[in-house]
Amino acid sequence: MSLGFSVEALVPRARGGGALRMGLVRLTDDEWLQPDFDREARVAAFDCWPESVVVLPEGEAAGREAAALVGVAGGLGEAARSVWEDLCVLMPASDGRYRLVGGAVAFPTDWRLADKLGRELTQVHAPIHGYAEQLASGVDHFMATMPAGAIFGRANWFVVASGEPRWMPEDDPADRFAHVTPDNAGQTLFVRCERQTLRRLPETGAVLFTIGIGAAPLDELSSGVVARVANAVAAIGAGEHERRAAPHYAVALAAYAARRATETEIAA
Repeated sequence: MSLGFSVEALVPRARGGGALRMGLVRLTDDEWLQPDFDREARVAAFDCWPESVVVLPEGEAAGREAAALVGVAGGLGEAARSVWEDLCVLMPASDGRYRLVGGAVAFPTDWRLADKLGRELTQVHAPIHGYAEQLASGVDHFMATMPAGAIFGRANWFVVASGEPRWMPEDDPADRFAHVTPDNAGQTLFVRCERQTLRRLPETGAVLFTIGIGAAPLDELSSGVVARVANAVAAIGAGEHERRAAPHYAVALAAYAARRATETEIAA
């Protein structure tokens, strides 16, 4: 089962509410990274935000291995400039728990590399409500047993107020979504997908985690995908609901999804 690369393809592969899950699928080499992308935008983002690349000493060899894997010389920063995906290197500490030891992250989704560098995975995912209780042990086991050469992928999504690949809002969510109404939600609400992959590097044994960003306004998505997003937002638990700023757009999203569904029924 392939993940695809578009928002339309990725949303059905992601969790649609309920308990957290990894939701991994096996990928081939040809399905690993985005084949066509805006190279100028990628390079410009790293030039604009040089702090987007930080590698701890223990991650440097893995960074060079990642660069060789994508066919460029240098380290993790050079590798990330040559592909659409942000790249993160994870390595086990003495207790076996994996830590984030390097990253080249030009297109983050509301997180800063400096805040997470050197931390183990439960700490990295601390803002996600339910991660420690529902997912941490499964992720730790998967990371410890993942074979070299295999590639696994998953997807998640967010509803945001911009289609820009870099999403680092600093305003109040109430202000951010104040302009959104059921009538204009198709143009003012965007589904932002993270296409994530995990691949163990055979030489260093590190795990290379990639994050490819895609975004589309609701009007460009099928009524089925819009309905799935609206239903999932309605089903998200309280803590996660607030983290995703859902109280500020959920009503407009639900009304827009209902109108799209009615229009689809009439057209049929």
